[in-house]
Amino acid sequence: MATAKITITLQQEQLDEIHALVEAKEAASVSGFVQHAVDIALHDAAGWRELLDQAMEETGGPLTKKERLWADELLRTPPEKRGGNKRGHAA
Repeated sequence: MATAKITITLQQEQLDEIHALVEAKEAASVSGFVQHAVDIALHDAAGWRELLDQAMEETGGPLTKKERLWADELLRTPPEKRGGNKRGHAA
């Protein structure tokens, strides 16, 4: 499989932890660690997509434009600005 060299930005603490794993021989290399992490993330994303597609099918099919706009707005608004119950408060 072909590979490509890229530049990514990580928090220094993350990079330090990856280097510690490499030094402890728990990861082959920084690149190997990142490749593995990306594989896991892609697999997770595909799994979530499959679950979402199945749920959508079971509940009436794809979102309508109005439902998608509602969901997009809800996801853009921070929870504290949406109102409703806050953690630790009774309904």
